[in-house]
Amino acid sequence: MKIVITGALGHIGSRLIRELPPSLEDAEIVLIDNLMTQRYASLFDLPQQGRFRFVQADVLTVDLEQLIEGANCVVHLAAITDAEASVAQKDRVEHNNFTGTQRIAAACQRSGAAMIFPSSTSVYGSQDSRVDEECPASDLVPQSPYAETKLREEDWLRSLEESEGLRFITFRFGTIVGTSPGMRFHTAVNKFCWQAVMGEPLTVWRTALHQVRPYLDLSDAIRAVYFMIEHQQFDSRVYNVVTENCTIEGIANSIREHVPGLELEMVDSPIMNQLSYEVASQRLADKGFQCQGNINHGIAETIALLRGCMTARPNC
Repeated sequence: MKIVITGALGHIGSRLIRELPPSLEDAEIVLIDNLMTQRYASLFDLPQQGRFRFVQADVLTVDLEQLIEGANCVVHLAAITDAEASVAQKDRVEHNNFTGTQRIAAACQRSGAAMIFPSSTSVYGSQDSRVDEECPASDLVPQSPYAETKLREEDWLRSLEESEGLRFITFRFGTIVGTSPGMRFHTAVNKFCWQAVMGEPLTVWRTALHQVRPYLDLSDAIRAVYFMIEHQQFDSRVYNVVTENCTIEGIANSIREHVPGLELEMVDSPIMNQLSYEVASQRLADKGFQCQGNINHGIAETIALLRGCMTARPNC
């Protein structure tokens, strides 16, 4: 078996490439990353049983068909992922993410490889209290250029399946919680954990404190990817992947268990979503997959790692 992973050194990818080899014995795993974010350390201490090949390349320019030839599946993680920052760089996010997905999908279709595309639950913007993959188009109201582009990419993949027979599935991931060698700290929970350990107040968007949002333990995201590779059910459908729906207040209270005296500072944001909703993931459960992660555990693990750094090296 051959698996190709784009954006392999990022938050999700750097954990995925460590957890796939024990489950996929003798698989060749091709890692593609342009190192734009300089996460070289994601390549350190890879599992000995993995047959890895790293390619430093940009999916916008590299000869993808040569890299994907003979692959069973491509996990396309390469993207600019900072939703809040995407407001100030809409054109760049659109070009990088949409064009990259177009090129990957075309190469997969020509080579016969299946494709796993991680989208985001941030494509929802429902007036209802609970949404799922069957929701009407009116419930798909992305709140950032990043989410807008994800929705366009979803539509593009469906059109390519209809016209060219692309085999793929789309995962709408909740906000990732959990540690990895390539993790960053622009997503809500990771940023909050960093601020708490640094003794800073949590900067919470003014409209968000009591809003319910979907979160995903990174371990569940990895398990979902492996589940689909193992079962080969590339049916061109969308699957929500959510460990738990939580309020920001609930997240803050969980962090406060480890950092007593934690304070909140309400701030304005270019993404001012007034809506509150839960995201259901029954469709994936009906396939036989159950989330097993725990958001509180992911928070505790992140705080413990950060505190270990601060204790061992006060200036690290």
